[in-house]
Amino acid sequence: MATITSDQEILAGLAEIINAETGLDTSAVERDKSFQEDLDIDSLSMMQIVVEAEDKFGVKIPDEAVKDLRTVGDAVDYVKNAQA
Repeated sequence: MATITSDQEILAGLAEIINAETGLDTSAVERDKSFQEDLDIDSLSMMQIVVEAEDKFGVKIPDEAVKDLRTVGDAVDYVKNAQA
C-alpha cells in the first residue's frame, strides 16, 4: 500500500524539486502558479522535475500526462491521485 501524501507535503516536495532544478525560491511555488507562464520553467526543466517527482513520490507520470500539468496544482493533484 502506497503512502498517501497530503497536498501540503506534495506541494512542499515539488517546491524543493523546482528549487533544486531552477533556483526558484520555494515560496514562489504555489498551487495556482503556471509552470511556464509564472515560474518560467521550460520543457527540458519540466521533464527533469517530473523524473525527480516520480522518484520522490513513488509514482509514474507518463509523457502524455505531463502536457496536462499546466499548474503546480495540476501536478499536486496528479501525484495525489497516482498514489491513491
